[in-house]
Amino acid sequence: MRSLVRSGLGTPGEVRAQVVDAIASDHRWLDAPAAATEWIDAEQASWREDAAGWSEPTDYQRLQAAFAELEDRGFVVLQGCTDHWAARAVLDREAGAVRGVLWFVPTDVWHAIDDGMLEVNLWHPDGANAAEGQPLLEEVLGVLAGAGLPGRFDEGRIEVSAFWHRPPPAE
Repeated sequence: MRSLVRSGLGTPGEVRAQVVDAIASDHRWLDAPAAATEWIDAEQASWREDAAGWSEPTDYQRLQAAFAELEDRGFVVLQGCTDHWAARAVLDREAGAVRGVLWFVPTDVWHAIDDGMLEVNLWHPDGANAAEGQPLLEEVLGVLAGAGLPGRFDEGRIEVSAFWHRPPPAE
């Protein structure tokens, strides 16, 4: 649940609902809504404390800059999307109007919060995975590197060396 809160993905209501469901499922003896409020508040306080020690720019800020540049170049970037079907829907809706789509799911973000590695999928406009040595992949890796984020292609995904140090919401 720590990563769920720190990811910053979803509205406060969505996050709360997920935490309540998890507590109700795993700790049936607790008052799930009350425990969720206490737990989320404590995690947000811890997140703010940790964030005070992060140097600027954070990897998260670098990621956002790289993603903005890629969007300017005609890519769609889906941060924390639900699944590959969401990425496919964008390609279907934008048929021929995009150069490719980069996407990753919440669990990819959760991994980057503590382990400093974000796995990103890259698809061509037809939905085919990017492959080693293709210009599309090389362009994306170049933009990431230009933002100070080394990445490498491994087993069909881009592994970006980056901690998801997203700023916490204001109190």
